[in-house]
Amino acid sequence: MGNEDLKLAAVTPILRIFDVNKALEFYIEFLGFAVDWEHRFEEGFPLYMQVSSGACVLHLSEHHGDCCPGGAVRIQANNVRAFHSSLLAKTYKFARPGLEQTPWNSLEVQVVDPFGNRLVFYEASE
Repeated sequence: MGNEDLKLAAVTPILRIFDVNKALEFYIEFLGFAVDWEHRFEEGFPLYMQVSSGACVLHLSEHHGDCCPGGAVRIQANNVRAFHSSLLAKTYKFARPGLEQTPWNSLEVQVVDPFGNRLVFYEASE
């Protein structure tokens, strides 16, 4: 099998979390994602869950072996200005993201979750 036979599909980043309540406050209440499912091997074990918004799917994990905190994810979006305004209107006390026009012709809103993971929502500028 050569690369010409390889068909890549969507990527699902795994982001490390340490506190479920803080993760829910950030990803669900602040960013507007929805919880798709949650999994624990047993009661009291670390949580592994999927959150999504539109076509964007993220896995959040309390398992120390899944990934390291401090990752970065770029998420293509549309209407980043409106998204930015909606985030500021929520007056979330742990994040007041800016809106940046980058030299590479991208409009971006960058937020850092409570665990040091960076999410960059971007759209190509006119």
